[in-house]
Amino acid sequence: MNVTEKEIAHYRAQVPHLYSEPLRVRLQRAAVWIGIVGLFIYCLIVFDFSPARIMTGVERFGRVLGFMFPPYVWTSWFEFAPILEGLLETLAIAFLGTVLGAVIAFPLSFLGAKNINRIPFLRHTTRRGYDVIRAFETLILALIFIRAFGLGPLPGILAMAVSEIGTFAKLFSEAIENTSEKPVDGVKASGGSRFQTVRFGVMPQVSPVIISILLYNFESNVRSGTILGIVGAGGIGFLLSDRISAYKWDEAWSIIFLIIIMVYIIDWLSAKIRKKIIGEFGDTK
Repeated sequence: MNVTEKEIAHYRAQVPHLYSEPLRVRLQRAAVWIGIVGLFIYCLIVFDFSPARIMTGVERFGRVLGFMFPPYVWTSWFEFAPILEGLLETLAIAFLGTVLGAVIAFPLSFLGAKNINRIPFLRHTTRRGYDVIRAFETLILALIFIRAFGLGPLPGILAMAVSEIGTFAKLFSEAIENTSEKPVDGVKASGGSRFQTVRFGVMPQVSPVIISILLYNFESNVRSGTILGIVGAGGIGFLLSDRISAYKWDEAWSIIFLIIIMVYIIDWLSAKIRKKIIGEFGDTK
């Protein structure tokens, strides 16, 4: 049925709120946008985000890039050995920090899962504990542990592990909560105990998710591990900071290039492992 413009105008006059938003809603939306734009402009002014400063920074950055090329090539094993050792140390820090964090976070995640922990007070307290741990940045934890344990990779491992406890526990508990109840009911119907319902009803569902989370966070920790070295927590970051402080930009660029290669290789291997493991879990369904 065709509706004429006259009929549309008639309906618009009868029920205007169906054809246009109320004035209150439009004013609220306008106020939100004005607030966002005003805050953005205020931040630009306060932080001196001026075109002149940007141009000056771009020119300086161009000079730094000029110092980086051509990259430095190590001509002897005596020169390259500390670099390789720093890369392997960063890799070890990320691996140990990820594993330690996951080992501690895994049992804690069950306390924060609604379908496992039926005690509201204990569950909410555990979840708030996750938030408290995640509130501390890894770099801050590294500075604290350096004061306690001294320089070296140990503070970096501990800082990364503590930071990952809160992250892993939260992500694991959410994965556990999102599992289906049908396999759990099946285990219960066959006479399974509480532990068996978790082992055979919940874990097969969350294992692929947990493995994916572990692999992704390991990749991320390899990248963030280079930052920990800058503050003295071991790894290649210490050597990178040393080269930058000495204005050896060609060596700094070569180290950055090696870090990029290492991260790329880890990302490629993680994708292969993730695909193989998750594929095997999928084949069992």
